[in-house]
Amino acid sequence: MALPRRSALALLAIPLALSLGLLSGCGFKLRTSQELPFTTIAVTPEKSGGVAGDVARYLGGMVRPVAPGAGGETPEVVLDISQEAREKRVVGVNTSGQVREFELRLRINFRLRTAKGVELIAPSVIEQHRSISFNESAVLAKEAEEALLYRDMQADVVQQLLRRLSAVKMPASALE
Repeated sequence: MALPRRSALALLAIPLALSLGLLSGCGFKLRTSQELPFTTIAVTPEKSGGVAGDVARYLGGMVRPVAPGAGGETPEVVLDISQEAREKRVVGVNTSGQVREFELRLRINFRLRTAKGVELIAPSVIEQHRSISFNESAVLAKEAEEALLYRDMQADVVQQLLRRLSAVKMPASALE
């Protein structure tokens, strides 16, 4: 009885080995944390709880104040988040004019520059959209769902922003 079980396991192992070989051959690899081309960064606005706060928490020890005190280290780059806007607009109504669907939007405007003012990423926009149905009999549940969707969009925006930061090419003149 042990022989058929081993042969069955061997038959299962062959497709698994082939699929792993194909995945490694196509260049697939799991996403890892971004390698950033700088060692210190300032994130403005500094006292923000939104996207700027999430980016600062993610980068942790790399974050420095824009204007360090005496003996403080000046950051290599400054990430300016000039605007963070949350919008909610009606996209669907029923025949009696009652709202049935909303579109939620989260939009940030940002730029990246060196501490000396050399622009590394021109003013750019990242925008996320989500649709949410609405039911007037479940208002509290829909408010909680809306808050959850905004948190999800914010996490997506932070990840997109970090990918853009990791793609920056630091010119030699910017580091001098």
